[in-house]
Amino acid sequence: MKPRSVTNTLECAGNGRAFQQPKVPGVQWQRGAVGTARFSGPRLRDLLHRAGIKPAAKHVMLRGLDEIPGNVPPFIRSIPIDKATDADTLIATHMNGTPLARHHGFPARALVPGWIGAASCKWLTEIKVLDQEFEGNFMKPGYRMPNHLISPGGDVNPEDTHPITSLGVKSVIAQPGDGSSLKSGLLKIRGAAWAGEASVTRMEISTDGGTTWHAAHLGNQQARYAWRFWDYMWNAPKAGEYTIKPRATDEQGRTQTKTAAWNPSGYLFNAIDQVKIHVVA
Repeated sequence: MKPRSVTNTLECAGNGRAFQQPKVPGVQWQRGAVGTARFSGPRLRDLLHRAGIKPAAKHVMLRGLDEIPGNVPPFIRSIPIDKATDADTLIATHMNGTPLARHHGFPARALVPGWIGAASCKWLTEIKVLDQEFEGNFMKPGYRMPNHLISPGGDVNPEDTHPITSLGVKSVIAQPGDGSSLKSGLLKIRGAAWAGEASVTRMEISTDGGTTWHAAHLGNQQARYAWRFWDYMWNAPKAGEYTIKPRATDEQGRTQTKTAAWNPSGYLFNAIDQVKIHVVA
């Protein structure tokens, strides 16, 4: 079948969970559960149309061959039919021009661009068209957000939640590293920013812990679902301790805030990142 290529930033819904306050259970990801690649393969909608989907189709179920510990049910999720038939939703067989590696989902995986990584099921073994959202552990209670803001540490009624879909607006600092000791003078601050199905349109940097903000330079390389690199040249005025923070804004007008909406699984953490550095004369 005719292949299509989509460059996409994949991020685990729990990336940044370690920074959630108060602490929540789960893998304590900090900044590293995210990456960007060019995926290629046939459109999922081409497969569905060849199979002959009916008007009653509402969701498409994807089953992966993840090895789940203990007695946890199989890894199965579903996506709405509109996203499943989007031109950029793929059954990816290649990554960056070569066949998928084993740990990236060989021989085929779903690629649901702009959405949380869990939607892009790896080691894909079954696709099934449904007339409703799939009911299973990794759709409910897993990978859901409260319908309303809740107080940190509060309980959530699973019936008052919705499935997580698109990623939010987010940015991280790649350089300098947290705790770095640097000489005063001209310093380059750089990192990446992304916003799921939206595009990042503005980056700002604070070198005084968020008191003042300055425009950063956004790189020219841009793809709809992919992160954008950014950088900022800073002339460190004197020796001392500094807290650097980046703040991204996307085309929808969403801007990162000081704190992220708390939820008991630490999903979609996108509070403003920060690194603390020591500048020496």
